[in-house]
Amino acid sequence: MAHPNELDALYAFVAAAVVTALLTPVTVRLATAVGAIDEPRERGLSERPTPLLGGLAIFAGTLVAALIWLPGGYHSEHQLWHGVLLAAGVITLVGALDDRFDLPPIVKLAGQLVAAVIAVHFGVAVKAITLPWVGQLAFPNAGITNAGPILTVIALVAMMNVVNFSDGIDGLAAGVYVIIAATMAVIAFDLGRAQPGVLAALTAGAALGFLFYNFPPAKSFMGDCGANLLGLLMGVITVEAAVKTAAVVSFVLPLILLAVPFLDTTFVVLKRLKYKQPIYRSDSEHFHHRMARIGFSNRRTIAYLYAWTLMLAGLALALRFVPYSDHKGHLHAGWTLVVVGLGLVAAAASVYLVYVLEILKFRRLDAMRVKLLRPDASPAEIELDVTKHLETGEFQAVSSAGDGDVQVRGGAGPRGAEDGVGERQVDEDGIGAKRERGGPQAPIAADRR
Repeated sequence: MAHPNELDALYAFVAAAVVTALLTPVTVRLATAVGAIDEPRERGLSERPTPLLGGLAIFAGTLVAALIWLPGGYHSEHQLWHGVLLAAGVITLVGALDDRFDLPPIVKLAGQLVAAVIAVHFGVAVKAITLPWVGQLAFPNAGITNAGPILTVIALVAMMNVVNFSDGIDGLAAGVYVIIAATMAVIAFDLGRAQPGVLAALTAGAALGFLFYNFPPAKSFMGDCGANLLGLLMGVITVEAAVKTAAVVSFVLPLILLAVPFLDTTFVVLKRLKYKQPIYRSDSEHFHHRMARIGFSNRRTIAYLYAWTLMLAGLALALRFVPYSDHKGHLHAGWTLVVVGLGLVAAAASVYLVYVLEILKFRRLDAMRVKLLRPDASPAEIELDVTKHLETGEFQAVSSAGDGDVQVRGGAGPRGAEDGVGERQVDEDGIGAKRERGGPQAPIAADRR
């Protein structure tokens, strides 16, 4: 289909969702038969063994919809989509093997690089970007200085790892990328990028079809094959739907839409580097781990992260569709104030969540919190707790001990310290006071989800 429209994108969305939903039970039986099972781990938030390989169903839904609603034939534009599907198949296979055999990190990285190189070879490469207030920035494209393809490969590999890192709790990655991909589909069609818009729509549909079985309590996990596949597709969508266009705002929109998973990955990687841990190893410092530590149930955690993503998606849509500018450098005051207001609300909510999750620490606010949780503490004790918290990032979990009493338990972290600031554990859906999630940390082990 050379010139798909919005209705075609809707059909592709529905087809991908239906195929994925129908085939996910098949992947559950397959994973059980071959032993691709995710066992509960101290750092994981699953409570029972759960089959992996859900990404195979996502790939099947994507493949069926793409073969129908994306261009076929042998022209260069058609070959681009053939290359994307080939790359998707390669990374799905590598991920499926990892789900079953737990491949070494270097092998997984090699698989990601191969998939990214295939996509770039068939045309998914950025030659120039348009920056606000700067204009178009063209990359060198001669000989060994051909930076566009190299940077695109790096970006695609990074995107695969971002999605893989964020896939740590039932329903999180699938739901978040339904929102992001659907929003990208709307923006792509408005930018005149119909074919990437269809790819975004069918990606959202495939993720939604899988979400029926992945919403907590999950019956299936997408595993590495699904997380890497979604990461590759989201990277291709970002390049083809937004970055390749000449619209100034198009470069900003993906950054806004992907802010939640990028922030999560950035803070986790920086902390691993700070404590000299390999960045490819798992820990309990992701957003969902932090929310579990302060007492959020799985469903409440994903509700907060869905809401955060929806809020940023709304801001991205507003930047594209609110007529705050005539695109000639002249702003309309009223609509500009509306967009600025939306941006301030999104920024304030994001800063608040980042503080609640204890990613940013403020001495005065931490002192107030310790005083609230421990009204009998002396000023010296409060100062000691706050100082330890600011230095180590660790806190004590506070849980109900019965009859209104409060017990304070130390939480061990990267340095094995037990120290200050507490959060009340809420017993929701069996999580909280029953079992402290992400408490004392065991030796770091590689993610299997």
